[in-house]
Amino acid sequence: MIDELDLAFDEQIERGKPRHRRGARGAKGGKGKSAVAFLMAFILLGVLGVGGYLGYEKVKGFFTAADYDGPGTDPIEVALGEGSLTEIGNTLVDADVVKSTAAFTQAAEDNPRGKNIQPGTYNLRKQMSAKDAVTLLLDPKARVNKGITIPEGKTAREIYAILSQKTGVPVKDFEAAAKDPKALGVPDFWFNRRDNKKASGTIEGFLFPDTYEFKPKATAADMLQVMVGKFIATTTEMGFVKTVEQNLSVSPYEALIVASLSQAEAGIAEDLPKVSRVAYNRAYKKKMPLQFDVTTNYWLELQNKGKKHSGKMTDAELQDPKNPYTTELKVGLPLGPINNPGKSALEGAEKPATGDWLFFVAVDKTGKSAFAVTNAEHDANIQKACKNGIPLC
Repeated sequence: MIDELDLAFDEQIERGKPRHRRGARGAKGGKGKSAVAFLMAFILLGVLGVGGYLGYEKVKGFFTAADYDGPGTDPIEVALGEGSLTEIGNTLVDADVVKSTAAFTQAAEDNPRGKNIQPGTYNLRKQMSAKDAVTLLLDPKARVNKGITIPEGKTAREIYAILSQKTGVPVKDFEAAAKDPKALGVPDFWFNRRDNKKASGTIEGFLFPDTYEFKPKATAADMLQVMVGKFIATTTEMGFVKTVEQNLSVSPYEALIVASLSQAEAGIAEDLPKVSRVAYNRAYKKKMPLQFDVTTNYWLELQNKGKKHSGKMTDAELQDPKNPYTTELKVGLPLGPINNPGKSALEGAEKPATGDWLFFVAVDKTGKSAFAVTNAEHDANIQKACKNGIPLC
């Protein structure tokens, strides 16, 4: 099929043949007319160019992002979650901090640090210019500290209570979410052991102690997932897995158990590597019960019976055969971690102090421990502790 436009073009050529012949006789005049035509075209393009520019500037005004002027008016507190600059801009528009998302994103992109805006709660002002809003969001003083601090050595149960109190999310929601640690981000290999013992398989030990500012409306699973993520990031940065496997010939899970034990037993930070060494010596070198009272306390907490000082525990509590975490009756490490250790405790378990110690006891009210190799040395340290007011005698 022949296109109609092609036919019209052919017809124009046929009708134009006589004009070609006339043009041949008046070549000079044709050149003059061409020059005039060229000049007119040049002037026309110039006019169009100026007019086009002025028109562009006028039209451009219609597409300029709406923006407020100045530093703003009334103070307002705004919570920003993680997200793109557009999502942050949308939140700020909803709060009437900036006039348009487009103005905010442009101001953020124009600022060299604009992409460094962090999630959190900020003290801002209503009806700010986008540029001023970006500047304030990058000012650490504008950020409101609404973080939740989880201290080192807290058990999972204690952490649930803290999170529930601060966020209003029920404890039962945390308990339900914690039933599947792998779904929260704990890799399978973390539950492997080299000592041929069963792993507890619980979330205990993986909720890293730190200060967190969770997203608004975060669920229990969201919060626990963030804490597990922090644990994984911290141990990865430390090289924890590789170090304990190569240098200590134990699994990362066993080292995590040791870290939790030393976190609970050591009264001061400088004793953490020494307590870890005692645990390794008793569990692997001497193959003897650890006799760490803190494992009894953990079992008491799981039964809702409350914790006790070592000197006030009964023999029945210390030697309860139903306690799967007992270190009185069984040789080696317990079933799993008994709390959530911090970085210093993890470092102490990763790189324990060098020594043949098998015993330790807190000898003063500062929490400082004395370490011993023999029973006789240990008994002497206990007497020293009693003289310092520690209730062991």
